[in-house]
Amino acid sequence: MARLKLTANKRTITGRKVKTLRQEGILPANLYGQGIKSQSLQVSYQDFVKVFKKTGESGLIDLVIGGTKSARPVLVGDIQTDPVTDKILHVDFRQVDLTQKTIVTVSIELVGGAPAVESGVGILIQPLLEVEVEALPEDLPDHIDADVSSLKEINDAVRVADLKISSKVTIKADQDEMVAKIEAPAEEEEEVTPAEEPEVIGKEGKEDQEGEGKSEEGKTEEKPEEAKPKEKPQETVKKENSPKKE
Repeated sequence: MARLKLTANKRTITGRKVKTLRQEGILPANLYGQGIKSQSLQVSYQDFVKVFKKTGESGLIDLVIGGTKSARPVLVGDIQTDPVTDKILHVDFRQVDLTQKTIVTVSIELVGGAPAVESGVGILIQPLLEVEVEALPEDLPDHIDADVSSLKEINDAVRVADLKISSKVTIKADQDEMVAKIEAPAEEEEEVTPAEEPEVIGKEGKEDQEGEGKSEEGKTEEKPEEAKPKEKPQETVKKENSPKKE
């Protein structure tokens, strides 16, 4: 497969002034590598994004610097992005020697269907997302597949030693390191309906209730004020008229 090409130009604007380049759709860049002098470069932002989507960090790019005819084989090194927008702010290109092995980081992609997941036995997790590999620049893989179709039970796992990769590539990781694993699904917590709390009766309320429960005999009756006997009206004695003396 032919390597993708990217054109760059020498950059004279440095420091905070590079903001003006970004506003014009130009991406600040640097070129470095063993045995070469570092250079400040600039590339088209849109052209770089198109190429990088296809090559990633492990794919070779033929970098053509303006004014020269020969292309330099480079890998994408460090990329700086805006923490808010994720827009690329700066990129480093690392020139490599095609005859010497180099180390890069490649992603691990899960392939196949895990029977344990399909049957509902467990859930699939991926503790290892990427790994370092060593190979000649032209033999570097863009990613590594991890087949999970053998995972049937809880605790079944795929380890680094299980990864299928070209003999030209060496994985720089512990062979027993876990790539993917089946775990038991999290148990759902049952909602517990809180029991109704007994009514707490205060001292005053208790006394009130006890008072209500007492019989009438237990109560102190207030005697009604005795009515005073009415005095008999004084009888008026009607005297008979004395006979008149004749």
